[in-house]
Amino acid sequence: MARRKSIEIKGVNHHGTIPIPLGAKVGRFVFSSAIAGVDPAIGKIPDEPEKQIELVFDHVHRFMEVAGGTSADIGRMTVYLQDEQYRDLVNQAWVSMFPDAANRPARHTVVKDLRAGALVQVEITAILREEA
Repeated sequence: MARRKSIEIKGVNHHGTIPIPLGAKVGRFVFSSAIAGVDPAIGKIPDEPEKQIELVFDHVHRFMEVAGGTSADIGRMTVYLQDEQYRDLVNQAWVSMFPDAANRPARHTVVKDLRAGALVQVEITAILREEA
């Protein structure tokens, strides 16, 4: 049996000619590719920053469920912003997902050009409590 297992979320996966999984699980370790605010109902990223950010954090929650864990297992999140102006919106979603200031993952935020209309993307690294 393969030690590494790809993680996919229907309607949120990467699109293109090269099949790239949304993430991978290796033992208790979980790694994501870039998770964007794709609306699975239409397969596209909406224009509204608030909706994109809501979808990004919803996808993180679902990603961790598919991996066999929860957001409590996330050890690090990297946030990519198209523009610094979206930081406050991300911070609101961040505090909602991780309300306990003494129990949050590490986070690094980078401002960079993003593709396909994304204003925010995240990558996560997690360690599951038990191998699922």
